[in-house]
Order: sequence, then C-alpha cells, then structure tokens
Amino acid sequence: MLQKIEKILITDGIYLISIPKIDLQILCGSPADIVKHLAQKGFIISIEKNGVAYQTGPNAILLSDINVQNGSISNLCEFPILQMLYKQGMLIPNHPNNNGTKPILIGSKQQVESQIQYIYRGNYGLVSEEEIQETGISKDKAKEMMRMKLKFAFGQIKDTHELIQSVIVEDNKTAKIKDGATIKREALNEFTISYKDESVKINLTLKENQTYSSPYNLGFYDIHREYFAIIHSGQGDGWDIHRPSMSSILMYQGKIYLIDAGPNIQNILQSLGIGLNEICGIFHTHTHDDHFAGITSLLQTDHNIKYYATPLVRATVAKKLSALLGIDEEQFENYFDVHDLEFDKWNDIEGLEVKPIFSPHPIETNLFIFRTIWNEGYQTYAHFADIASFSVLEDMVTEDKNAFGISKEFFEQTKKEYLQKVLLKKIDIGGGMIHGDAKDFVKDESSKIVLAHTSSSKLTQTQKSIGSGAPFGAVDILIPDRQDVLRRNVYYHLMSHFPSLLKDQTKILMNCEIKTFNPESILLREYKPNDAVYLILTGNVEMIEFETSESKMIPAGAFIGDINVLLNIPLHKTYRAISYVKALEIPTKLFTSFIEKNNLHEVIGERITKFEILNDFKLFSDFLSFPIQNKIAKSLQFCHYEQGDKIIKEDDEVFLYLIITGTVQRIKGDTKLDIIKRNDFFGEEQMMPNKKGSFQYIAIQPVTLYKVPHATIEHIPIISWKLFEAYQKI
Repeated sequence: MLQKIEKILITDGIYLISIPKIDLQILCGSPADIVKHLAQKGFIISIEKNGVAYQTGPNAILLSDINVQNGSISNLCEFPILQMLYKQGMLIPNHPNNNGTKPILIGSKQQVESQIQYIYRGNYGLVSEEEIQETGISKDKAKEMMRMKLKFAFGQIKDTHELIQSVIVEDNKTAKIKDGATIKREALNEFTISYKDESVKINLTLKENQTYSSPYNLGFYDIHREYFAIIHSGQGDGWDIHRPSMSSILMYQGKIYLIDAGPNIQNILQSLGIGLNEICGIFHTHTHDDHFAGITSLLQTDHNIKYYATPLVRATVAKKLSALLGIDEEQFENYFDVHDLEFDKWNDIEGLEVKPIFSPHPIETNLFIFRTIWNEGYQTYAHFADIASFSVLEDMVTEDKNAFGISKEFFEQTKKEYLQKVLLKKIDIGGGMIHGDAKDFVKDESSKIVLAHTSSSKLTQTQKSIGSGAPFGAVDILIPDRQDVLRRNVYYHLMSHFPSLLKDQTKILMNCEIKTFNPESILLREYKPNDAVYLILTGNVEMIEFETSESKMIPAGAFIGDINVLLNIPLHKTYRAISYVKALEIPTKLFTSFIEKNNLHEVIGERITKFEILNDFKLFSDFLSFPIQNKIAKSLQFCHYEQGDKIIKEDDEVFLYLIITGTVQRIKGDTKLDIIKRNDFFGEEQMMPNKKGSFQYIAIQPVTLYKVPHATIEHIPIISWKLFEAYQKI
C-alpha cells in the first residue's frame, strides 16, 4: 500500500510534508535561503507543460511558533512565496500552473499576520506618497516615485491577503488545510498533520546547539586588512544555489563595513575570517530579502553597528523589520547607530566619502559610490545592486505626468548615473523586469566592471567581453595598507583592557608576534600548560568545556589564557579557531612581568571575578568585550528571597533577574507556567515594548539572585536580542 503522507528532512529543523493525492507540499519552517536548500536536494526542479517552462516546489508553509531560535530567524517566507507565485506560475495569467489555488500560510495568528505584513513591505516598500514624503522627499518627487512604483506593480499595490490563503492553527484545535488534510498544534512548535487514516508529527524547535545551515560550503579565506579594498562576498541572486547573494565588504583604514546583509551573513563572515564584533557599519541598498535577511545577525554584537542609508531606504527597512519581529518601528534606532545619508551628495564618514544615488526599482533603493583621496586623485568604488535595464526603463517612459511610469528626463539622468566612470564598479546584470543588463555597460569607461546578481556563475561570451567575474573571497585592492592595521588594533584593544596604561608600556606587548591560526586548529587546550597568552585580533574563536560540551564564542579584542597564567592553574577550557584567526602571542613570562611592572593585579582580579560571575549565565555567553562585562558586573545587585516570596512588585524599578541558587515559579493569572532554575533569568517581559501581559514570580524555595538594571543592558544589542528570543517562548 502506498504511503499517503511523506515526511522528508530538508535540513536541521526543516521538513517537507508531501501529500501527492491532493497536490499538497508543505514546507515546515522557512529560514533564510530555504529555497536554495530545496533546489539543491531536488525538491524544486524545472519542468515544461504546454511549451511553458516553470518550477515545481512546495505550495504551503507551516510557520514556526517561535520566530527567533538560537539567534536566527525561523520564518522568512518572502522568497518561498515569490517562488510559488512567479517561478511556479501560480499568479501568472494564462500559466499552465495557475489553476486558481494560492500559496497557503499555516501557523498561529500572530506569526501568519506578521509574515503577511513582512511580505507586503518586501514587495512594495513604502506604499503611498505620504509615506515617501515622511522621509524628507518633496511632494513632486514623491509623486514621481509613486508613478514609477505603480508601473513596476502593474498599476496596483495588492494586499498580501489577495495573493495567499491563510490557515490559523490554535492550541489543541484541528484546522483544515486542504481537501481533507488537517493540522493540530499539540504544544509549542509541535504539530500533527493528518490525511485520511495517516498522520505525521512535526517539531520545529531547534536543539540547544543547533542552527539553520547554509546551503553552500564557502571554504576559508585569510584576508589581509587593507587601507581601501573590496572583498567580493556575494555574486549570486536569491535563487543561485551555489553562491551567496550580491554583496561586498568594504575595508577602509582597517575598519570593516558591509554593503548589504543577505542570508547567512554569519557563515559568509566566518568563511572570510571576520568576526561580527569587527563590523563597524553597514551600507544598505534596499530591503529585498537577498540583501536584507541577514540584518538581524548584526544584532548579535555587544555594540550598536553603524547603519548607513538614505532616510527613504531606512524607512522601508524599519517597517519591514517591524513587521517581521512584531516590534515598533522606533526600535530600529535602539538596535543600530543610525547615520542618515543625503542623496546625490558626498557624505563624509571619517575620511571615506559616500554618495547615494536613487535607483528605479519596485521598492526604495539607493546605490552607493565610495571614494577616498589618494596620490593624484580619488580612488572610487561603485556598488550598483538592483538596477533596471535601460530597455525596461525606456518602456516606462511617458510624457503624461499622471500616468504610471517615468519621465524622459528621469530616464536620461538614471542612464548618466549608471554609466559614470569609476575605478571599480560592481553591477547587477540579473535581467528580467527589475534587474540590469550587461549590454547597457558596453561603453562604460570604468577601469574595471564586475558582473553580479545572476542565478549562475556562467557568463555568456558577450557578458565576458564587458565585465569581469569575481569568485567568493576575491579582493580588489584600491589602496594597499602600509600602516600595519593589526598592530594598531593591538594598541586599541590593550587600552580598552587597561585604560590607565601608559602608551610606552603598550609597546612592550605590541612588539610580540602576531600568529595566524588555521580554521579548526587549537590555540590552547584544556589541562595542557600554556606557554603564551593570546589577544584575539581577527576571526572567530570557540571556547569549549570538555565535561559539559558547552561552548561560547570569543570575540576579537579578548584575551584567552590570561586568567589561568596569573592564577597559576591549569586551563579548564579548550580554545579552537573556527575561521582563520590572527592573535597576538604573548609569552607567559612576559605577560606576568608586564602585569607586575604596571601594577595591574587589581584590574586582572576584577576581570577574574566578573568572568566567573557572568560565565555562569548563558545570557552573557557570547561576544561580550571586557568593557561591557565590566559595566554589567558593576551594576549587579545581590538579593535573597525566602520561600513563597513574590519577587517582582508593581512599583519596582525594571530589572532582569539572574538566579544564583533556588528555583522560581512563573505565573500568569491563575496558571502556573515554567519553573526557572539556577543560572537562568526572568523578568525579560518588562523590557519588551509590546508586553504579553503581567507575570508573577514566586520563590519555590529560598532564592539568591542578582538584579541587573534595565538601563545597564538595554543598549547592548546581543543581550536585547537574546531577551527577545526568550520572550517569545513565554
């Protein structure tokens, strides 16, 4: 007898449920780049019917109840829905696969509505002249932008509800999906899908140390930090199954800036030997997911990364992120250090100049040209992500100022801006209705043109005659580094650890060797005597405890091996390079004499105490520099509660509570929820802008804890992100 329901593991935490009899294919979970996973494993293929080629694939999505798991977003349905509507042809008129059915979104009311609004903003960005004007655009210009937007949208901005069907799943209730197929939520993120006399169980919760995997193995690269250079971190588009989406990483005077943050940005940075804490800022072109989906990864640092875009683009990003996470738009400025850029002017960023240019696209888009002075003139890089071909734009030209489209003047100005001469230019040549064409740049006088934003690395002969390719990890050096950026970073990190240190004393350590560690190699091993202390300068280091198998990430700027050397005790952790790592190697005798000579025992003693306190709590387990640890530890307030005591009172100042000993019962109304134990925390709901209601906390047994004032941690992005993730599970 043939099986009626098939359950197929796609990747960690993601499944495909197939019920062929009723043509139902349910994608269970939808993290970044899931369409690429499906295509790689043969669950999306190209077929032809009635002379029309199109793709197969899932036609329904089951959403995770928890939208953030282990730091990553679980529900990113923009590209899977676009694949259904356009690649599968479900929305295209007269298409053989357009039979009146719509993609189905299945999940809780909160998650379904969140995805609907997020897809809506992903499709259209700002949706009225009023919203455009709110970003500082003039009334006449806003009208012109809206005419263009409506031309791209075929004259109508459609509510997402018109494009998809939704199925709301309530607790312990059975909901109908399609033609006898049903779904029931058994518990948080646990579902039973049934058809006739068969059923399968689905659990969408990631295990503790599990993460959503990247669809491609990028290898490892040892990137030298340059004065002004471009690392090619992505040349593909949102459908390319072998390469990351179009992006670049800009190095300037030793600082690292992202240009866009597409899916799996952490995997990309790891491959390039760049730690998240090394990122100074991001320049953002627009909010399509292949340029946006990795933006929440940038919240997993201990500092606010600088955000650069025009107010027009920033507004679309804030609205889309707000819809995705269910937060207020204003929260965006709590997560990032926002620096608005002005269109068509050179904006100075500590010597790096950047000029944003408006680009015609279905959603608000700014291109970037970067320059810095050198020798006899400027060295320039242009990043032209998501441009439209001249033929598409010319077809949009109309002299009727009330008709959908663009003016002849706007068209000619756009051509002029696209073709301006620079030293290095990366362009979108994806083709179709909303992307560029290499042929438009035949007469471009730029010194080097790099072709990008394609679904395949294979260029045509014509394209090859116009521009270059750029393999992942390739670097174009515009100005080489002659100042030894890493040595300069050594000084910066030493002063952050020892602010009272005299500059002359830092030179003693600055003269130590900078070593390069290969990926997967061990820097220091548990229980083995270490002959050196290391100051991490670049890359990612993992600290692993053998007995518990627990691990944490060590950021650039951190010492490893210092505490056990000064206490003369064996190492109780292993430190392992995840990527290429560069570290200052300080011989143990030199380090101890350095500490003694500069009377730094008290500073180190504080570090040991703070390390021991915070290391017990997973909330503080990753990417916290010593100054941030110091700030948190200084704010801790010790408290004791007897059995039966109510811990949070209505008139209390807002605190986060860290349990040292004992257990606490969380209660909502008359319902007892979870029990919170040693080394865990509670009270995170008080710090959320949209509360789910009030909770009571009662000591089940005598409890000792630390209270952390909200003001201490509210502007530490990784702490806020972890609290947000925990809050979803209440």
